[in-house]
Formats: sequence, C-alpha cells, structure tokens
Amino acid sequence: MVNEASATADERRGRARGAAKDRSAQHVAMGATNLNPFGDLHTVQHLSARLARGVRGVFEPLLRRECRTWAEPLVVQRLADYRMERPEGLTAWLPMTMTLGSAPAGQALAVLDGRFVLELLDLFFGGTGHAPAELPAEFTPAAEVMVTQLGKLLAEPMRAAWEPLARLSFTPGHVELNPAMLANLDADDALVITRFGIAVGTAKPVFLDLLYPVSALKPHGPSLTGKVHGKTAEPDPSWRNGLTRAVMDVRFPIRSVLAEPMVSLSLLMGLKEGDVIPINVGSDVPVMVGGDRLALGTVGTSNGKAAIKLNTICYDIDSDFRGDLQ
Repeated sequence: MVNEASATADERRGRARGAAKDRSAQHVAMGATNLNPFGDLHTVQHLSARLARGVRGVFEPLLRRECRTWAEPLVVQRLADYRMERPEGLTAWLPMTMTLGSAPAGQALAVLDGRFVLELLDLFFGGTGHAPAELPAEFTPAAEVMVTQLGKLLAEPMRAAWEPLARLSFTPGHVELNPAMLANLDADDALVITRFGIAVGTAKPVFLDLLYPVSALKPHGPSLTGKVHGKTAEPDPSWRNGLTRAVMDVRFPIRSVLAEPMVSLSLLMGLKEGDVIPINVGSDVPVMVGGDRLALGTVGTSNGKAAIKLNTICYDIDSDFRGDLQ
C-alpha cells in the first residue's frame, strides 16, 4: 500500500459488486426471500460516514502518515456471495461480538486483506511497510495479535458511530483464515456490508469491510430506514424536574464594586502603611455575578451588617438564567 502507484477511479471503487447484484436479482426473480427487509438503509449509510472518521483515527497512527478514509455505498448480500466476490488469498476474518447493554445482540465481522495486515505488522516493528511478494498460507502468531489489536481499536469508533441508533458494544474474537470456521454465521445469512477505503498519499487504497447480520439489525428496523434522525424525544418529566432542581442549587458568587479609584504610578509607588486613598461611593453601585452586572443598588446596613438594597435589576433573569428549564 505504501509504495504502490495511485489508483484510478475504477480501482478506487474496485472489488466490483455488479456480479453480486446480478445474483441478487436472480434470486428475487426466482421468488426467494428478500435479503433486505429494511429498504433504503439511509441511517446505516450515515453511520458509516461517521465511522469513516473513526477508521482514520485507528489507522493513521499505525501507518505513521496522514491518510484518507471514506465509506463506500453499502450493499446487502449473503455471506456465501460475499465470499465468492472476494479475491483468493490470505484474508483475516475477525468476528466482533455485538452486545446491547449486557445482552448478546449478534456477531459482526471485520474483514481485512492479508497483505495489508502484514504491512501494518512490519510498520509496527519499525519497518517500511513491506510485505512479501508471495503471501504465506497463514498468519504468524504476531500477525494474529495485530488483527485482534485492530479489532480492539475499531471497537470504540464502532460503538461511538452506532450510539445515536443503539448502544451497541463490540468485542473482537479469534481471527480465522477460513470463513467456514466462523461460529454463529452461516453461508446463507444475509449481511449488511459496509466498506471503508484507506489511502495514503498517491498509493493504491486498501479496504476494510465491516459486516453486520441483518437478523441482528431487525430490532432497530424503524430507525434504520429513516433518511435523517428526527428530533430527540421529550425527556422524562421526572428527569427534567430533577435536573431543574439540581441546576437551581448551583451556587454563584455575588460581589459589589463600591469604588474604583484611579491613582498615578508615582503615587502608587510611594504608598506606605497608614496612607489613605479617598473614594467616592455613588448612589448606585453595581452588583456583579461573574463578569455580568446583575443589578444596581444602594449601600446600607441590615440587621447590623453591611448590605446593598437592589434598586434596579439589569439582567433578564427569566430568559438568561432559567431558559428552557421552565
């Protein structure tokens, strides 16, 4: 990836999915069950765009160079069709266990090209990102650890990207070379396939695929089909009332500026103990909250203590302090 020539537009959108779409059309024509019960997955595409920024944060430190990341248009395919579409060769299939709270919510899948994994491994150990021209038949233990570490790094941006829709968390499992060995996923399972391009400079991009089982996303079906997120639902009244009470107990320091006399530098340098600085206290002195003027008042006493009687309120308390808490 580091030293290859720049890709054309066709290469950037490589790993053509046209054949898979043709196969999908044939299945529909034969009356098979529709793989995608959601229709247009606008929300998932939006979440993928959010996740692309997180993918950049994962791979840029490993590549030790600035990189570009983007989300490709998503598709829905059977796992068997997706496997047929991928080129032969060393590939990392990393299961990512999905949980919703503490309950199991399915198993996602991260798929990386073996050459890219070996390049990252070489960079990690201080190399230049070199991978052998002829890839080995399997990963070394160090390469397997690298894939698992990538899964751990991806778990947080995946969680953050999905948070507006569902509080899913992701935990990487054991990397497999043969997708047939993956537990909890069958060849006929329908998957929502999201693909992320990663490119450094003019180098040819590589792709990270994140696959989500359709069955795991069905509980979130109504949210998945929305083009945009609607307004946040009204908060629980008891929660709002509790928040209001908590805010009303916040304490603010109040101070009054009785006078601000001005003296010359020569007088200031000559001050000594016992000197008197005359001041004039006006009829109205400002009462301050932080850096804002709250009111104007008159200096006096109350119950034997110095006090200020507020004559004029200068701050719109209802709009500026209470706001939407009413």
